[in-house]
Amino acid sequence: MGPTYLDALSLVTEVADELVVRSVRDTHDAWADRFGGYPGRAITSAVYAGAGLGLRAASYGLRRVAEQDLGPRLEDGPRGRFVSSAVNGLIGDRLATDRPRMAITMAVRSGGRDVDLETLAETFPAATGQVVVFLHGLCETESYWDRGPAPTYGEALAGRGWTPVFLRANTGLGLRPNGVALSALMQRIVEAWPVPVTRVALVGHSMGGLILRAAGAVASDVEAPWTDLVSDVVTLGTPHLGAPIARGIGHGSRGLARLPETAAFGRILDWRSVGVHDLVAGLAEDVPPLPHARYRLVAATVTTAPRHPVGHVVGDWLVRVPSAYGEGLFPGATRLHLGRTDHFGLLNHPRVHAALEEWLA
Repeated sequence: MGPTYLDALSLVTEVADELVVRSVRDTHDAWADRFGGYPGRAITSAVYAGAGLGLRAASYGLRRVAEQDLGPRLEDGPRGRFVSSAVNGLIGDRLATDRPRMAITMAVRSGGRDVDLETLAETFPAATGQVVVFLHGLCETESYWDRGPAPTYGEALAGRGWTPVFLRANTGLGLRPNGVALSALMQRIVEAWPVPVTRVALVGHSMGGLILRAAGAVASDVEAPWTDLVSDVVTLGTPHLGAPIARGIGHGSRGLARLPETAAFGRILDWRSVGVHDLVAGLAEDVPPLPHARYRLVAATVTTAPRHPVGHVVGDWLVRVPSAYGEGLFPGATRLHLGRTDHFGLLNHPRVHAALEEWLA
């Protein structure tokens, strides 16, 4: 059964103990030690200990009640699904180990729910042999592709003979483990598809593009691997060479850790998932492109021209143009720049619509 709001509340109380109470305590003590300590320290230590004990007890109790499947489920509404995906992006690797009820499993999605691959014919009654797979970015859900005015990319391509398939992933996991999971899922999709699959196109936004690349590099010993069917890989604002914001968080956590007075804040920054850590460097030459697929790389800048000083530095606010183009990684790839567009504007943009119509003709 899926997680409930009680699972989320249990997690909140655990985080309040680990990050809030402990950070306040450690910072308080560090500043006090800097100036020679203070009277009544034993009392304040007892207060902090009592607050932490209370939060841990509340977290444990809420978790046990949640295991009885009581209360509304996170997955029953768009807000809950948003919270679930955001939390998985931030600490999904920990959830997979410590709170598996809250950890997202990579799956095909339809109507806000996971699709049983045994029911693909029912979910896709008008399935064609051309399958276009969409994978979202960090902390996102499959519904992010619905942003902006109609039609969406999926709706537009469905009118051109493609069957759109939307996936959801735990973006807090590492890129390579997610790539393995995606490769296994894609093989099952191709084998269970209602009609013979003749062509596969992959479209990834941000981190989704990295996971698609990682999946394509997974070795397979099946007779007809799914990767042989991939004709096109489209990445939208994907940090192939890493994202400055992820790199900045890493530098910030290391810098804060140098002083006892700020070490707790560095620990907060370091609570980020392996998935966020992996965005620091992206994926390099050890994850080569599929030799038979055409790569389409879309970059955006908040300025009209990519060479504008501001656009050159901030890109689409999260990813810079050289990283989105994966300089040196994709010989012969098609490139498209979108001006006056931010990172999330790539999810539904008229120029991308026109490009997809041309690329996937």
